[in-house]
Amino acid sequence: MRISEASDRRGSAAHRERMLAGLSGRVIEVGAGNGRNFAHYPSTVVEVVAVEPDPYLRGHAERAAARASVPIRVVDGDAEHLPAEDAEFDAAVFSLVLCSVPDVDSALTEAWRVLRPGGEARFYEHVRDENLLLGGIQDLITPLWKRLGGGCHPNRDTETALRRAGFAVDSERFAFRPMAWLPPSAHILGTASKPEGR
Repeated sequence: MRISEASDRRGSAAHRERMLAGLSGRVIEVGAGNGRNFAHYPSTVVEVVAVEPDPYLRGHAERAAARASVPIRVVDGDAEHLPAEDAEFDAAVFSLVLCSVPDVDSALTEAWRVLRPGGEARFYEHVRDENLLLGGIQDLITPLWKRLGGGCHPNRDTETALRRAGFAVDSERFAFRPMAWLPPSAHILGTASKPEGR
């Protein structure tokens, strides 16, 4: 909790706010963690179903949901098997989670399934750096990092994965230092749209 609070103070909260701006209707948040996004949902959202597999984090998310200004229901589940019907949601949200799901392609296939045609996925993630040297360093440290960091893959190419899943992607890349003791790393924030009629 202290790490995510410190990261929010350093700028993550503002990134979350931008990621969620303009959302409306029913939203599924995949890998909700401790619920740091919940305070940033706009009033045009009528319901959030927040999926979180870890019991400890789910407990924190439930407490954050009780303080939120929009209705949020926290449920058990994982990204590769979302507890939702086909085309049930207007939007899906991924926030600092696609780095750690075991199978990113399956997770995005599931997001596609539960989104209505014309729906969108919003995302804020850290990703593989486009700089060859920095990206190579991420590749080198990933085997150890994912073992120490809860399955986190710092070299995931999230934008390519979203496009591979069929989404039309509008994104921006930026360097961000979530903690003072970490070097700046590549992040991506944007919208991935599911075309109408699909």
